[in-house]
Amino acid sequence: MSSELGNVIVTVDGSEESMHALRWALENLKLRSTPPGTFTILHVQSPPSITTGLNPGAIPFGGPTDFEVPAFTAAIEAHQRRITEAVLCHALEICREKNMNVKTHVVVGDPKDKICEVVETSRADLVVMGNRAFGPIKRMFLGSVSNYVANHAQCPVIIVKGKGTSS
Repeated sequence: MSSELGNVIVTVDGSEESMHALRWALENLKLRSTPPGTFTILHVQSPPSITTGLNPGAIPFGGPTDFEVPAFTAAIEAHQRRITEAVLCHALEICREKNMNVKTHVVVGDPKDKICEVVETSRADLVVMGNRAFGPIKRMFLGSVSNYVANHAQCPVIIVKGKGTSS
């Protein structure tokens, strides 16, 4: 990896750990000046289909089996858009404080897979992400996005631990 990078992806999920990783990247990484390198802030939004209660399931005793409540689906999608806007707004404010121009990119799906897909399609030179430091039990059930990306991304990955994080 050269000392000047062309395409850096920083993942943000709204957690303080991801915002700490963004600050770290902006302070510590140098982008190419010609052609200008880019920082891309990537947020992966959960798909509505995995949101609890989106599909209430079949109505017992002969009701429709593919029953969805369109208003409920629309409300969940609107709520997810508001969350995404808030996360990106916070991240962009951090970038403004550092006088950095960045791109934003939002994808919908499983963060593990989507981050790796974006890294590959954008030909990223580096991924920077925070570490939420789940304990061993949570990590066993939820998995570790940073661990998965570190092992599957097609470029180097820097995992920035939060302040006071020991694992």
